[in-house]
Amino acid sequence: MDWQTLILSLKLAVLTMLVLLPIGIIISRVLAYQNFSGRNLLLILIVLPLVLPPTVLGFYLLHAFSEQAWLGQWYHELTGHRLIFTFDGLLFASILFNLPFAVIPMHRAFAGISPDIREAAWCCGLNGLRTFWRIELPLAWPGIAAALILVFAHTLGEFGVVLMIGGNIPGETRTAAIAIYDYLQVLNDTAAGKLSALLLLLAFTSIVLINFLNRRMGGNGYHDSL
Repeated sequence: MDWQTLILSLKLAVLTMLVLLPIGIIISRVLAYQNFSGRNLLLILIVLPLVLPPTVLGFYLLHAFSEQAWLGQWYHELTGHRLIFTFDGLLFASILFNLPFAVIPMHRAFAGISPDIREAAWCCGLNGLRTFWRIELPLAWPGIAAALILVFAHTLGEFGVVLMIGGNIPGETRTAAIAIYDYLQVLNDTAAGKLSALLLLLAFTSIVLINFLNRRMGGNGYHDSL
């Protein structure tokens, strides 16, 4: 088993989850409770990575992360590191292509909370922040957990964007999905089979957990999270 690659993949998945947890909650609550100009455009931009070919998304991110672009140049000036072919860039890309997997289930969870419940909390003297912590968050937690599981599983399986942004640097950007491809290139079916079986197990477990969480929310399974 390629433990170095597996640990790097798990590190990328966990960090992506942690970053997208507050981002997803903030965006999903705004979309669920507020009507504003540009709301539909924001929804389109969030969902866009779901329908874009990974190579197209990777192409645009590759240009945005280069040191000739303002984002890549700003990051290099701030940290002294570049974004292309580094773990930092891989993490940035992972956050962007996983955004819909975080926001959509969370949005569904917050939108499913009856306005009467929130209004009752306000009538009981709870302000907006206390209503969020004591009412909304406990009710929405199955959707939030399902979103994090989706982000985790999708990060482990992503190939195209990861390869274009991170390349294939052992110990730095070589994830499990890329390692499987490499093993097949050199006809190492045994190593590829072990990693593939592990990712299959993680994906299966993720779907089981999401189905369980969706039933807690009154849904019908995996498709209700997307």
